[in-house]
Amino acid sequence: MPSAVDRSSNSARWFVRGDVDGFFGLAVDNLVQLLVIDALCRFVLGFDATLLYGHVLPAAALSILAGNLFYSWQAMRLARRTGRRDVCALPYGINTPSVFAYVFLVMLPVKLATNDPVAAWHAGLVASLGSGIIELSGAAFAGWLRRNVPRAALLSTLAGIALTFIALGFLYRTFAHPLVGLSTLVVVFLVYFGRLRFKGGLPGGLVAVLIGVAIAWIQGIAQYQPHPLSTCPCR
Repeated sequence: MPSAVDRSSNSARWFVRGDVDGFFGLAVDNLVQLLVIDALCRFVLGFDATLLYGHVLPAAALSILAGNLFYSWQAMRLARRTGRRDVCALPYGINTPSVFAYVFLVMLPVKLATNDPVAAWHAGLVASLGSGIIELSGAAFAGWLRRNVPRAALLSTLAGIALTFIALGFLYRTFAHPLVGLSTLVVVFLVYFGRLRFKGGLPGGLVAVLIGVAIAWIQGIAQYQPHPLSTCPCR
C-alpha cells in the first residue's frame, strides 16, 4: 500500500528529474508545428516575410510560452493543494487540426476571394477568437464527456489527422535522408523504449537533435541561408 501523502507545501517542487527531457520533447513538437505553419503560410496563403516573421510566428511563440507557464502554475497549485507529488503540467502547444482547419477552411477562401494575405490573417484571428469562446463555453461539459465517451473515440480524429498531415510528410523526409532520420529515430527508441540513459544525465531528446543536426551539416543537407528578417522591413 502507498504511504500517506505528505500535504506540506514543501512537497511540491518546480523542477524534478525528467523535466529537461520532457522540455526537449515538447520543444521539438512545437518546433514541428511552427515549421508546418511557416510552410502553409508561405506556400498556401502567400504571406510575405514581414507578416509571417514579424507578426505570425512571434505571436505563436509568445502564446506557447504563456500557455506553458500558466499550466505550470496550475500544476503547482494543484500539487500544493492536494499534497500529491505526481502532478504534471499539461503540455501546451499549437492544435494541429485547428491549423489545417483555419488555413484551408477559413484563411484560404478569404485569400482567394480578396487576394489579400492580411485579410486572410485577420480572418484567422477572428476564427481563433471564436473557437476560443466556444471552447470556454464547453469547458463546463468536458468532465462529463471524458467520463462518458470512450477515450479511443475522443482521440481517433486527432490521431488520424496527425498521421495524415504531420507524420507522413516527415516520414517521407526520413527515408529521403535515412542517415539523419533513422539515426535520430534509433536514439529516441533507445531512450523511450530501451530506457537508455546517457552519461551526465543528458536528455535523450537533446542528444537526438544534436546528432541529427551534426549529420545534416556533415552531409551538406543543412546549409546556411540569410534569414528573411535580414532583408525585410519588419521593424
